[in-house]
Amino acid sequence: MPPSSIRVLIVDDSALMRQMLSAILSAAPGITVVGTAPDPLVAREKIKALNPDVLTLDVEMPRMDGLAFLEKLMTLRPMPVVMVSSLTERGAEVTMKAMELGAVDIFCKPADTAAGGLQAHAKELVDKVRAAAAARVRPLGDRAAAPKLAVTTIYKSTDRLVVIGSSTGGVEALRDIVLALPPDAPPVVVTQHIPPKFSASFAERLNGMAAVRVKEAADGDRIVAGHVFIAPGDRHMEVRRSGAALTIHLYDGPLVTGHKPSVDVLFHSVAEACGSKAVGVILTGMGRDGADGLLAMRRAGAPTIGQDEASCVVYGMPKAARENGAVEREFPLSRITEEILRLCHADATRT
Repeated sequence: MPPSSIRVLIVDDSALMRQMLSAILSAAPGITVVGTAPDPLVAREKIKALNPDVLTLDVEMPRMDGLAFLEKLMTLRPMPVVMVSSLTERGAEVTMKAMELGAVDIFCKPADTAAGGLQAHAKELVDKVRAAAAARVRPLGDRAAAPKLAVTTIYKSTDRLVVIGSSTGGVEALRDIVLALPPDAPPVVVTQHIPPKFSASFAERLNGMAAVRVKEAADGDRIVAGHVFIAPGDRHMEVRRSGAALTIHLYDGPLVTGHKPSVDVLFHSVAEACGSKAVGVILTGMGRDGADGLLAMRRAGAPTIGQDEASCVVYGMPKAARENGAVEREFPLSRITEEILRLCHADATRT
């Protein structure tokens, strides 16, 4: 085994799925499958014996609840975990809970789980495992609760639009930001790399916890204060201006910067529709999606924020945006909501 190889343990109750996942990952340069397990109890012993770098974990497991296993794992022996889920409402709900417990990413089993169907998604699986191996994973008990900011109710007077792009690690980061927003916060539009159906489940879970209203964006939605709009997992999202109003435009199309939805698509549209009357934020994630769009926003006069390296799960997208000059200032995750509101407050006091 090459010394730099990523060591992967596959946990899945299906022998066929274990075999297919192993074949895909073993064929990828720099990845070694060190073992497989049919359930969490076997996985627990193999983690001790094999010391893997990354775990792939089926959402629905026998003998021990997968979420209970993940919670214990992230408390006692935190490590990067990629959840393997089906594209079902139940799968989405359980996987969102897993992401809140600290799972790094989601890989969706295709509807056709035969070898050919899974092989078509091989690059996605390999990329997610590689991103997970580079992730900073914190013990569950070390995660601070989302801050509740004491702020005055002045934000309805601002015409700022807040736009956020995120990927690997973004579910947890977005949760912290959104839960700290006051009920009359400036409108927020989010592109998070997430599979279809999971985006709706994510929005619903945030909506049940947040002071603002959170929803999966629909084509034609009017963008108003006190609302957070999350791009559907299979559509590009743009912001368009119609007179004084801003609206959501969704469309199908090819991948942009390797993704659909693409952060670059959102940011470029906001640079054109809003100019300086926006705040751009780029959060944790693998790759460089959003870097060019955020640069367009900054050139249009919008203040731009990047999540700092120490608080990122994967310092990829913010790093690319910093290196191309798109990021005006970097902040730890714990300070980003406060800075967003400060910028919008400053804008309101000038008008």
